[in-house]
Amino acid sequence: MRYLPVLLFSLLCACTGIPEGIKVIDGFELNRYLGTWYEIARLDHSFEHGLTDISAEYSLRDDGGVKVLNSGYDAEQGQRKIAEGKAYFIDKPDVGRLKVSFFGPFYGAYNIIALDKIGYRHVMIAGPDRDYLWILARSPELEPSIQQDLIEQAKTLGFATDKLIFDQHPKQ
Repeated sequence: MRYLPVLLFSLLCACTGIPEGIKVIDGFELNRYLGTWYEIARLDHSFEHGLTDISAEYSLRDDGGVKVLNSGYDAEQGQRKIAEGKAYFIDKPDVGRLKVSFFGPFYGAYNIIALDKIGYRHVMIAGPDRDYLWILARSPELEPSIQQDLIEQAKTLGFATDKLIFDQHPKQ
């Protein structure tokens, strides 16, 4: 029983880790990252299962963190689902490594592993292991060559790109 606190601490830290052999970006500029991002592709997971037209809105919080507002359309229920969370830098604010929480004191990893540093138009994010991957863009569609480059990069890093789900957004 005396090892329980150590075990719990280890489990919580593992949720905010970085997949082995993967590096996060540096030179990150939060103010340029804020705003709306559209999900282009993801590896499936329970909290977005069955959703389409997924987007994320990032804004500053009063406490210096980032407000995260995720939404997606649930066709089965005929409505949008919205989840509000918060994110904080784990390292320095110019390193693309954050912890994000939608459920009280529990945090998950938000590791920025690829970013268009010139225009901040597309990004690739990994979770704590290779089971979590997202490709996001500033618009609902990503140029096919850029999308393919990101998928190839993810495949090289060991992600199961053959299992990617490509999001569907209504025509604007």
